Amino acid sequence: MKRTRNTNEKTIPGGTRGYPRPQLQRDNWTPLNGEWEFAIDKDARLTSPAGVKFNKRIIVPYAPETVLSGVNDTGFYDAVWYRRSIDTPRFGRDERVILHFGAVDYAAAVWVNDQLVATHEGGYTPFSADITDVLKGRGKQTVVVRAHDDAQDLSKPRGKQDWLLEPHSIWYPRTTGIWQTVWLEVVPATHIKSIRWTPNLQRWEFDLTVRLDGPKREGLRLMVRLRNKGRVIAEDLYSFTGHELRRKILLPDPGIEDYRNDFLWWPWAPNLIEAELELQDDDGKVIDTVASYTAMRQVAAQHDKFILNARPMILQLVLDQGYWKESGLTAPDDGALRRDVELVKEMGFNGVRKHQKIEDPRFLYWADHLGLLVWEEMPSPYTFNDQTVKRLTREWTKAIERDISHPCIVAWVPFNESWGVPDLPEVKQQREFVRGVYHLTKSLDPTRPVIGNDGWEMVVSDIVAIHDYDGNPQRMVERYARNDENLNTLYASERPGHRQLLLEDMDPTDKPVMLTEFGGIAYHKNTQTTWGYRRAGSAEQFNQQYADLLRAVRAIPLFAGFCYTQFSDTYQEANGLLYMDRTPKIPIEEIRKATAGG
Repeated sequence: MKRTRNTNEKTIPGGTRGYPRPQLQRDNWTPLNGEWEFAIDKDARLTSPAGVKFNKRIIVPYAPETVLSGVNDTGFYDAVWYRRSIDTPRFGRDERVILHFGAVDYAAAVWVNDQLVATHEGGYTPFSADITDVLKGRGKQTVVVRAHDDAQDLSKPRGKQDWLLEPHSIWYPRTTGIWQTVWLEVVPATHIKSIRWTPNLQRWEFDLTVRLDGPKREGLRLMVRLRNKGRVIAEDLYSFTGHELRRKILLPDPGIEDYRNDFLWWPWAPNLIEAELELQDDDGKVIDTVASYTAMRQVAAQHDKFILNARPMILQLVLDQGYWKESGLTAPDDGALRRDVELVKEMGFNGVRKHQKIEDPRFLYWADHLGLLVWEEMPSPYTFNDQTVKRLTREWTKAIERDISHPCIVAWVPFNESWGVPDLPEVKQQREFVRGVYHLTKSLDPTRPVIGNDGWEMVVSDIVAIHDYDGNPQRMVERYARNDENLNTLYASERPGHRQLLLEDMDPTDKPVMLTEFGGIAYHKNTQTTWGYRRAGSAEQFNQQYADLLRAVRAIPLFAGFCYTQFSDTYQEANGLLYMDRTPKIPIEEIRKATAGG
């Protein structure tokens, strides 16, 4: 029986967010965003729902530290509790009800009708629970969530979340508890659990991996249908052996390059290939149907160039931290995520380095559809110990698994500026950790460049990624002049940020060099309470400083790309091209002209 997607989403506070898992979509789902009962357990004394006094209300999926949550409490508390009643969705005897969480910071436990159904650790990755067997009839069901998040725990991946009471310098308010969409989904007992697309430009084909969940069934087949601009370009039926299917899908090669370009994904022409997958039994009956999409594109770091679809491309990125003033890490709605992608492109950039945040999949959806390159970066812990190693490795693996099929992602960044490995030059164990995560990332995804430690103190990396906030354009030109003597001096003794660029046997030759953080020019009407790397006293001065610096950086032949700090102001850090409400500080045409050299 064909089901209809829930159409009441726009009436729910916090609910206008779009399908939460854009590359594996089904029709029958119900968002649970909106008002929940809420309680703060300051010292995390309670470990089960018994005894919790739900004395507040909160709007999910906004964190309690934010204005839009309705709580707006930025103090210290170690645990929070959520509760709400849900209507039992309609489901058949051979179907299951799955409860999904986009992200809960940091450690979550979930009860349904007083039965523990899920635990999860990691504040940036999704998890789910099959709740079918704990449902009580067809009436109301009770969901309770506990989130534990110790603000002083520096060994967990936390990104820019401050450990001090008041945000300072480059750190911002904390994010506790639910901060991405919560939703219900009805699925067949045996159903498609995950899809992975891997394009291969040389062979003009896709590697497809599909995994199933549920009871094992014999004779299952998968019908895969691909469309490009509405036209069917591939259709075939594949047989399962067990719970996993791996197949190569060969596309008809148009041969002529102009026709090939109609299939390729570019920032200026984000051609996507729509996919429909049908799980069938041995009689041809359709058990499960999902919609997905992919794209034919290939990236690489070759010699001194970044390569997209076999062509060199200069990366023009902007640092994007993904915060909103009234809603923190959570976008106010889906339109805000789309608008951020549009604004980046309007300012002349072709990509973003998503800084210290695993972004909501809806941002990646819009980047895929509108054409924006994305560097995905792991939020950092701030100390090194055994817990750091286990936590970062586990969550980074899950993040890659979640996002690996998005064509917009063109690089992985597991470490930033030695955060979490603060003694990297002196401690071999920390250097081995960086090497290990680099190679882990390459083993999970050999198709994209990996930046081992963005900024400095690099021990292994596919790109030499340098952070340099020197505000003198001429000095920047001289420092990065492209000749062997100058580069040897640069790598051996110059220390942007007072840190050594390369460690041990890291060989920078035959690798692209990029300036992946620079600028940071602060301009704001309230000059007393803002922070930045340098300051402009007026909009005109800000415009001139930005134009002069970009002109110099774009003219340096050494650089295969750059990333300007930053997209928008972020709380007290006022070095954005836009204010935090996304209003441009100077005409956006002027920003674009300086960025793109037009």
